[in-house]
Amino acid sequence: MSTPLFPAASFAALRARLAALPVFDENAAALAAARQGQLTKPPGSLGRLEDVAVFMAGWRQAERPRVETAQALVFAGNHGVCAQGVNPYPQEVTAQMVANFQAGGAAVNQLCRASGAVLQVVALELDRPTQDFTQGAAMSEAEVLAAMAQGAAAVNAQADILLLGEMGIGNSTVAAALATALFGGTAADWAGPGTGADEAVMARKITAIEAGLARHAVVRGDALAVLAAFGGREQAAICGAILAARMQRIPVLLDGFICTAAAAVLEALGVGALAHCLAAHVSAEPGHARLLEKLGKIPLLALGMRLGEGSGAAVALGVVRAALEAHNGMSTFAEAGVSGA
Repeated sequence: MSTPLFPAASFAALRARLAALPVFDENAAALAAARQGQLTKPPGSLGRLEDVAVFMAGWRQAERPRVETAQALVFAGNHGVCAQGVNPYPQEVTAQMVANFQAGGAAVNQLCRASGAVLQVVALELDRPTQDFTQGAAMSEAEVLAAMAQGAAAVNAQADILLLGEMGIGNSTVAAALATALFGGTAADWAGPGTGADEAVMARKITAIEAGLARHAVVRGDALAVLAAFGGREQAAICGAILAARMQRIPVLLDGFICTAAAAVLEALGVGALAHCLAAHVSAEPGHARLLEKLGKIPLLALGMRLGEGSGAAVALGVVRAALEAHNGMSTFAEAGVSGA
């Protein structure tokens, strides 16, 4: 039996446990690939759909994997860096949108219903924003680990796939700070308009990120310390959920820039922690394509979306379902009495 990752007493304890992450089942993947070669179509003619089917087979350890239960998790948090005027909307909107999710009125509710995912929203201490990272670390080590544990605990062990999203006024600034701290470049390289920042707000975002990078220069190179310095509770929860899914061999669909920047913390740990994750889409947020390139992730979709909420992941679930319907439902040449090549 694998050792649970959470609760973890320290970052060091968590790092030690990451050495035992489950790996891709090459045998199941080979069986799935062999089946693809026998289906009534020219080899490779379904493109990425074939790759997705084999990917799902390897992580679910099944030649013919299915998505019977799809879980969508949206984590919500508030951020102290909003004190720097980096957000065009007030922080009250985070709680208001959580209520909208719970009432079924948001875009992601409709998209999850369309794609057959069960949506759960997890609000993380919205009345207690993280600290302003221009003035000090956004979170303590204990706060990061607590939020990661909450994210891990929210994962349904019976799910066949996990969709991840977020909500949090100010968190596009947080995501840009994380990306800059992890991958280098300037704040201007990574910062984007988020929910619609004008020129003045964009200038404040860049100034805040630069101030944070200068203050926390010592932590660069230590991914978990970077998460504590700049991250929010929803980013930490996303990390925890990704790791919990990995321990249970549940593939993950990552949403947009903010979700992917959170996940990038785990990739920077150097243990291949995102191998079970697919990039659902590439968003219109400028840094997202660059971030996916850094992670080596090719997005399933490019629809110009920039909403967050897990909306892109919900749409991409339809692609995964289509891939598996074709993989599992098509006849082989022998079954159909069709002559092969």
